[in-house]
Amino acid sequence: MRYRYDMQLHTLDTQLTHMGELCEAAIAKVTQALNDGSTEQAQVVIKEDEEIDQIEKDIERLCLKLLLQQQPVARDLRRISAALKMITDMERIGDQTSDIAEIIISSKWEKMDENLDKLTAMATGVSKMVRNSVTAYVEKDLELARTVMKDDDEIDDYFDEIRDQMIQLIRETDSRDGRKIFDLIMVTKYLERIGDHATNIAEWVEFSITGVHKDSSVMHQEGERNI
Repeated sequence: MRYRYDMQLHTLDTQLTHMGELCEAAIAKVTQALNDGSTEQAQVVIKEDEEIDQIEKDIERLCLKLLLQQQPVARDLRRISAALKMITDMERIGDQTSDIAEIIISSKWEKMDENLDKLTAMATGVSKMVRNSVTAYVEKDLELARTVMKDDDEIDDYFDEIRDQMIQLIRETDSRDGRKIFDLIMVTKYLERIGDHATNIAEWVEFSITGVHKDSSVMHQEGERNI
């Protein structure tokens, strides 16, 4: 019985890793579409979001099966509970890459060279955060999870810098460029939100290991003692 349970937990780790890889791939593809102005690549991102949605459902079913059939306690219960929270954030990452892809398609995206490097660096940064947050869960690596939380500050700085520069451009350039500038601000905002979701994942990893969430109202207890 324990062997089967351990195998199910291993399957959970494997599926979470795969979902994280799908999110990373979506970020990479939408970044390439931004670089190339490729509506075809953007359409691929939207189509492949369906796979992220499906694996979220698969993981949710597995977690509920573990909770109902195995009645886990203590650390295992925290890991399964954290996984249920994490897949919600990963599904939203998939949605937000699709949102960026929709902008590329609907606006007939033209790259803005003066911000392309910053945008690419921002996308690379959030992709790394997603990868590290899932790795931290599988490897039970508390320090890596906390590194992800710290990395979000850099993503916020990118967002602030690009937003402020775009606002200045709106003031200085022909109003016909306003739509392009607004689209770039929205793309940047979606990337910033992906960083926030990766941070949320890392916070649930911390909870799965320590029993304490950054939101102090979330605490796993056994009697009066934290576990």
